Amino acid sequence: MSDLRDRIAGLTTELGDPADPADAPALLTLLRLLYRIGRADLPLGRLFEGHVDAAQIVSRYGSAAQRTRLIAILRDGGALGVWNADLPGDGLRFDGDRIDGGKSFASGAGVLSHALVSVDAPGGRQLLLLDLARVPPVVDRSFWRVVGMQRSETHIVRWAGSPITLDDRIGAPGDYVREPWFSGGALRFAAVQAGGVAGIVDGVRDHLVTTGRAADPHQAGRLARLYALGEAAAGAVRTAAAAWFADDAARLPAVSAARAAVYAAGGEAIAVAQEAVGVAALFHDHPLSARLTDLAMYLRQPGPDAQRMLVGAAVAAGTLTVAL
Repeated sequence: MSDLRDRIAGLTTELGDPADPADAPALLTLLRLLYRIGRADLPLGRLFEGHVDAAQIVSRYGSAAQRTRLIAILRDGGALGVWNADLPGDGLRFDGDRIDGGKSFASGAGVLSHALVSVDAPGGRQLLLLDLARVPPVVDRSFWRVVGMQRSETHIVRWAGSPITLDDRIGAPGDYVREPWFSGGALRFAAVQAGGVAGIVDGVRDHLVTTGRAADPHQAGRLARLYALGEAAAGAVRTAAAAWFADDAARLPAVSAARAAVYAAGGEAIAVAQEAVGVAALFHDHPLSARLTDLAMYLRQPGPDAQRMLVGAAVAAGTLTVAL
């Protein structure tokens, strides 16, 4: 787990400024970094994307002192994440100076140094930046029994009467769900997922070349299809990135289109890869085994049908149009 934190720290140095990208080239640079990480290691990509999300939120809504604190955390090799999903029946709550309850799907539990958590408060959801050494949660690792993304360390966490301070509060109630950043932030994980699709293309190619099967016409056709799927996923992310600063009306529909395109491309890429490699990809020690199950798990972000509906409505309204 310390290895994952060290890798996040190294990538943070490469990232540079933790704030929201100021222009289209800066956004594309960030998305390409996330894409590259996802191509090599999806669980690391999941954790680093959450780290970037938390850093951007603190930079966007935090006070000057909190932004200075963030820089110190990053400089010291800290790793951040966002834990938003409340534990059913025992969601995280606070009375002004203590927190009780838990979070589910807390990725990086046991890896992160700091977590940005949401709690119900008058006026909306309040964000708290928790130093996990000062207010350590109880981590329940019995929850994360899954076929993919095991290394993302996504667990249940709980607190009982843990003290917080005014300095832990980031922004005002309701800031977390402000648009366009709340929905638009999905473009980051879409970039990681698109990298995961590219990683499958790489893995199938390597397997077929190593086994001397790449020249088989059926396998060549599968490689061609995988390339097209990888390009479709990457292209959708690029298009959404270009729209973010160019067209306010299209920015969120374009992000939804990218999510839908990556979801579709990823699902088909998994199927084609399994056809190409066969039973070998089902062995735990095959390089493609983890890539396939990690991507299958990571693609299951909430609301894929809702994203397609948003895209369809934007096409009907003329907000999204096909162009070269």
